[in-house]
Amino acid sequence: MNKHIFRDRIGPNLPRYYSRIMMLVIICACLTVPAFAVQDLFAVAKTIIIDLYTQIAGISTVLAGLMSAVAVIGAKLSNNQHKVDQAWDWLKRIWICWAIINGIGAFIAYIVPKFSGLATLTP
Repeated sequence: MNKHIFRDRIGPNLPRYYSRIMMLVIICACLTVPAFAVQDLFAVAKTIIIDLYTQIAGISTVLAGLMSAVAVIGAKLSNNQHKVDQAWDWLKRIWICWAIINGIGAFIAYIVPKFSGLATLTP
């Protein structure tokens, strides 16, 4: 019974379906625009990482300076020894975080090329 339904209803239209599908494939192939890359993927990724890290390091340096000033002012203006100790603890945390962020950059810029055989990481 199913074979009769297929032959009677869909069978006569198969050449029409096939020609429409093939015309759609040909039109899609003609309308696609090729994209030619100037650099390879790894060179572009390297420049993006360097630019992004440079911006992060700059922002972290400015924020570390501002937060250090706030912590020192808070420590100097406070009359409670507990608050002074907390301010100096925050100042230590700020300096440690800043050193870690810049240490990651130093690791990426100087140590990784030594292991991979590259001269420098900058473009």
